[in-house]
Amino acid sequence: MVGIYFANTGNLEWAAYCIFIAAVFDFLDGFAARLLSVSSEIGKQLDSLADLVTFGVLPAFILFQLIQTQTSIDYLPFAAFLIGIFSAIRLAKFNIDERQSDRFIGVPTPANALLIATLPFLIQRFGASVSFLENPFVLVLLAVIMSLLLVAELPLIALKFKTKGWKGNEFRFILIGLGGLFLVSLGWAGVPLLIITYIVLSVVEGIVHKNAQ
Repeated sequence: MVGIYFANTGNLEWAAYCIFIAAVFDFLDGFAARLLSVSSEIGKQLDSLADLVTFGVLPAFILFQLIQTQTSIDYLPFAAFLIGIFSAIRLAKFNIDERQSDRFIGVPTPANALLIATLPFLIQRFGASVSFLENPFVLVLLAVIMSLLLVAELPLIALKFKTKGWKGNEFRFILIGLGGLFLVSLGWAGVPLLIITYIVLSVVEGIVHKNAQ
């Protein structure tokens, strides 16, 4: 909710920071639950509700503001709210889909939110070289594509380690390693590259897993 406040006041960088902080805690709460072997139904519900606000509604407002500042068409920015709507559908599907115990089906809401959160930093840091990101219709197209990927029947890697070893976790370790490399070398600009790598590695992992069966 603090992030939504920042987005509505035009402070998109601080709104993005709220997503980054929330993503860290989103990873840590699941990690802690598995480490302590604890779970509860109320925890499951709160997790989804928090994800919807932080990784669905907040990025939608960030994208809304980015589009609004680049267009005089009054209704066009509302296309950004597709992100919030499809995030809700994606989270509802996740809660009832038993196939998503060891992998995700569709792009996870945190990954999508992180991608959108990097846009203000990319525009500020790279300016003219990413001028296409200041085109409102490109941003609307991004909203549509990412909304569809949220609910797509696309198996993706989940960072859920059932064992600590390399075997069976190869693609997870590769993803973490590349992610660290991208973030250290490129900063926030490495996040979009990481998301693309995540999707590509997931497709490759799915092919390898299918051939191994």
